[in-house]
Amino acid sequence: MTFFPTRAAGLERLHEFAQSAGDAYARNRNFDDGMSEKGFRTNISQLSPWLHAGLLSETEVLEAVLAAHGPKSAESFISEVFWRVYFKGYLEQRPTIWRSFTEGRDAAFAKVDNNSGLAKAYGVATEGRTGIAAFDHWARELVETGYLHNHARMWFASIWIFTLKLDWELGADFFLRHLADGDAASNTLSWRWVAGLHTAGKTYLATASNIARFTERRPDGPLSAEGLAEEAEPLTEPQEHSRSMPPLPKNAPLPEPYALLLHDEAASHEPLGIDIAPSLIISAPRPEARSPGEIGKIAQEFARDATQMGANAASDAFGCSVTQWTAGEAIADILSNAGIENVVTAYLPMGWTKDVLWPELGELEADGRLTQIVCDLDRSTWPHARAGFFRVKKAIPDVLGELGLAGG
Repeated sequence: MTFFPTRAAGLERLHEFAQSAGDAYARNRNFDDGMSEKGFRTNISQLSPWLHAGLLSETEVLEAVLAAHGPKSAESFISEVFWRVYFKGYLEQRPTIWRSFTEGRDAAFAKVDNNSGLAKAYGVATEGRTGIAAFDHWARELVETGYLHNHARMWFASIWIFTLKLDWELGADFFLRHLADGDAASNTLSWRWVAGLHTAGKTYLATASNIARFTERRPDGPLSAEGLAEEAEPLTEPQEHSRSMPPLPKNAPLPEPYALLLHDEAASHEPLGIDIAPSLIISAPRPEARSPGEIGKIAQEFARDATQMGANAASDAFGCSVTQWTAGEAIADILSNAGIENVVTAYLPMGWTKDVLWPELGELEADGRLTQIVCDLDRSTWPHARAGFFRVKKAIPDVLGELGLAGG
């Protein structure tokens, strides 16, 4: 399986999958069938790496699917797209969740460093040597391919937390270090959901029978998972994460001249709908900021190549030069050397990309020199992401209609 890090590759995959996003997807999406001979799975889209990198937008995916199916037939897939948007909006309104995760992760790594038994258990889990066949398969598959089926991610997280009794932050970090689609919001909140923290007291317990049922169509037969925990007591945390919707930047004319900043989560200019050409393209990949640990080769190369190739494509489209903003370099110097004051970029949501870029971009914002573009789908959906997904799901028809995406 190869996720080629270009917008063209993402559009090709979207075109291949769109016809399957209706009733067939709803019937088959929960099965972890393994990969087809072409390297992709036949029952799910696997569009998430391109979506995470901003090479495609959720709006474009919805448009393509609704052009092939009515909203009723594609309801299941549309809901999955909105789960991505929901998670981002939920985390945006509760930034302390991300801060709590990074602090808990660092504390958990410190415990591993100071406890040989824990270090051994962590190594056994991440290297796929636990003796739980399904879990070990997924641990190796994640490292080798940069991807896991969503159902496998849930089973893996449940086994990690409730059977292996490892800190959930270490598991979430393991995913972020290797997933090509590693997303701060979706990944963090999904692990919290399994653990009983996202919806307080509601956990997800992996069972051998469920795993066997939904892996039975694999070429080598179902995956076994013996010795799993039979109970899942929800985790608790001392901190309450209060909600506050941040003021989103207003849509405004782009300043001229300006530099367009592309990064791990916004690697293409095309989904941004830019109508005024930039004078400079700045490429700023930061995959190393995902974790204090070593980043997997697939995740790291996908992020770097997507950002650089996206910058080159923008340069060709707008007829301007590209420069790299490397870690440790001041963006103010880049702008000064180019004779440019203003920067335009896609809105930076909570997560590691914002953590590493915001110290300098925040200064530009304070000076009125930063313009962040918020897509209409996020702007319309995030206010509904106040609690559980039900509010968002209920609002989907209205949001689609508001954006002219109601379909046939």
